[in-house]
Amino acid sequence: MNTSLAIRVIRIACAVIFVLCIAGLIISSIAGNNEGWVLSIGACGASAAIILIVVSLVTATKRIPEFSDVRAEAIEQRITQLVAAGVDENELRELVRSSIQLGQGL
Repeated sequence: MNTSLAIRVIRIACAVIFVLCIAGLIISSIAGNNEGWVLSIGACGASAAIILIVVSLVTATKRIPEFSDVRAEAIEQRITQLVAAGVDENELRELVRSSIQLGQGL
């Protein structure tokens, strides 16, 4: 996975904040169950979680492949030519479906 240094630093910082928040919640619970501390520490943990989610969404590298009408039309014309030459259309279309699934990794 190719991630930049800034993204790795943000992810590590969020993990450290998570661990510190858990420790802070335990310590504030032992120290007298002060709701202000618990809410503040919980808000910090929730903020770190939101930041981690946003960073992961924004930096996602997998993109949806674009559909090409020109290539689809060329494939359809080739299928028509092969069917006219005597190839069974159902078997040919099944071969195309299998090829698409193979290309998509399904």
